[in-house]
Amino acid sequence: MEIKSKNLKELEEVCSDIRARIIDVVSKKGGHFSSTLGAVELTVAMHKVFDVEKDPFIYDVSHQCYPHKLINGRWDEFETIRQFNGLSGFTKPKESDADYFVAGHSSTSISLAVGAAKSIKLKKEDRIPVVMIGDGSMSAGMVYEALNELGDLKLPVVIVLNDNEMSIAKPIGAISKYLSKILAGKFYQNFRDRVDRNIIQKLPEGAIYIAKKMEESMKLITPGILFEEMGIDYIGPIDGHDLEEIIETLNLAKNIKKPVIVHAHTTKGKGYPIAEGQHEHWHGVGPFDVDSGKFVKKATAKSATVVFADALCELARKHENIVGVTAAMPSGTGIDKLIKEFPTRFWDVAIAEQHAVTSMAAMAKEGFKPFITIYSTFLQRGFDQIIHDVCLMNLPVVFAIDRAGIVGNDGETHQGAFDISYLRFIPNMILCAPRDDKSLAYVLDFAYEATSPCAIRYPRGAFSESELESSEFEVNKFELGKAQLLKEGTSKKLLIGYGAGVNRAIQTEKLHKDDMAILDLRFVKPLDEKLLSELSKKYDEWYVFSDSQKQGGVGSAILEFLNKEKIHINLNSFEYEDDFIQHGDTKKVEENLGILPFQLVEKIN
Repeated sequence: MEIKSKNLKELEEVCSDIRARIIDVVSKKGGHFSSTLGAVELTVAMHKVFDVEKDPFIYDVSHQCYPHKLINGRWDEFETIRQFNGLSGFTKPKESDADYFVAGHSSTSISLAVGAAKSIKLKKEDRIPVVMIGDGSMSAGMVYEALNELGDLKLPVVIVLNDNEMSIAKPIGAISKYLSKILAGKFYQNFRDRVDRNIIQKLPEGAIYIAKKMEESMKLITPGILFEEMGIDYIGPIDGHDLEEIIETLNLAKNIKKPVIVHAHTTKGKGYPIAEGQHEHWHGVGPFDVDSGKFVKKATAKSATVVFADALCELARKHENIVGVTAAMPSGTGIDKLIKEFPTRFWDVAIAEQHAVTSMAAMAKEGFKPFITIYSTFLQRGFDQIIHDVCLMNLPVVFAIDRAGIVGNDGETHQGAFDISYLRFIPNMILCAPRDDKSLAYVLDFAYEATSPCAIRYPRGAFSESELESSEFEVNKFELGKAQLLKEGTSKKLLIGYGAGVNRAIQTEKLHKDDMAILDLRFVKPLDEKLLSELSKKYDEWYVFSDSQKQGGVGSAILEFLNKEKIHINLNSFEYEDDFIQHGDTKKVEENLGILPFQLVEKIN
């Protein structure tokens, strides 16, 4: 879409067209909604002022990138957003050269911009990195690490701070806007340089102190003092929906030739009145009726997240030493319910997984029982803290790992494939998983009593379809390192399930002609070595079912045990292969991976 040659009126029409396209497609397909609607004018202005063909456009998290995709040659293909084999819901360089970097996790954008700016300087090129970052992402420490270096290097980078919650600073009115622009404009920049070079440096020491204090006091009347003190110029706050003002401001920022933050206030859901404002449920949506705003709801079983939250709430009522934390996902993890009931014992620490882990480690040392509830994909961000601050001290922290396994439409950046692999090799760590709702409640009871770090994984959505619930088998309470044999078999085949993989094993066994034994492994660390040794005498074909990466996963753990004991078994693992898993409807993704029950029957045959 041609942007550069269009006048202001034409650009405003482009914004209207983009919003209409997003509302039409997302209402049918689902996707990120309110955040991307709120960023339309900012995105159009960025493409007007900067050159996407040479300037790196870097979107933080990139759930606000739909307008960018529509501008950059994906208007018709937009119908496939987040669908299997369709467009990603995030920026993805494989789709377009306009997408500078893969994004899906927050707070990486400014670090990427610093790296790009260093490269541009070394190559002596005339390019400038442009970042769009939301105010929520500013809660992560990585942002300030990047700003700290950027302020020191003074490399040209323009950072558009998309503030849709007024969480950074409140506008002070027209005077603040005017002074901010004056401070960033060519006249003031040149004037300040001349004053510093020709006057201040030649003044007596006392006068220099007074002059410097006067300059600092000018900054105090703007909300950008934090950034200015870090060496980053600041413009704003500006109206993030006033296209003329945004274009004017971005041109100012572009010409400064130094790092600058443009602080823009926007409204989430802008252009679709029902979603405008701070409505969390409009951030990421399923299909909905455009006229009424009502979501198209499907009858579903109770999700593992809800079961977890209910069970933990009941446990917290019994034990006053239970505390908990999440990192910016209170409703997504179910912790919002506990924050509401126990506001002094459960916290949302914003996008700060490292801080979440380490702060709970200290609470464990003080005698509390912390439950850290974070999605599998986001727990990766606190990896060093898990090792250094929890496991090294052997502190009894519980990691409740939500969204373990395939998460569907969010794709590669969000699939919960790696938690078993990256936790299993850490000393002192216990790894366990429930297979259904009842065993999830039992595993929380176990975790509360555990005296070492304990990680529990459970899937997005419900454990299984209701007609295939594993509750047809007795559910026992959890004992450390004890598996549960669900059924014996008359064949030589043993199906070993872990977590949600147990239900896939049950479904596969029902479809297969052979009568096969089924084991609910329950613990991948420590393994139930005694039971596995006994089963090896009766069954010599083992098949592993787990929603996890094959390398370092459940099958690897069992193979290590078999090798140690010199037990000869034909073992096959149906875990994920060595690749990143694409986005799309979960069933279609699983079919593409060849792990639906009817496909597994064929593999076993």
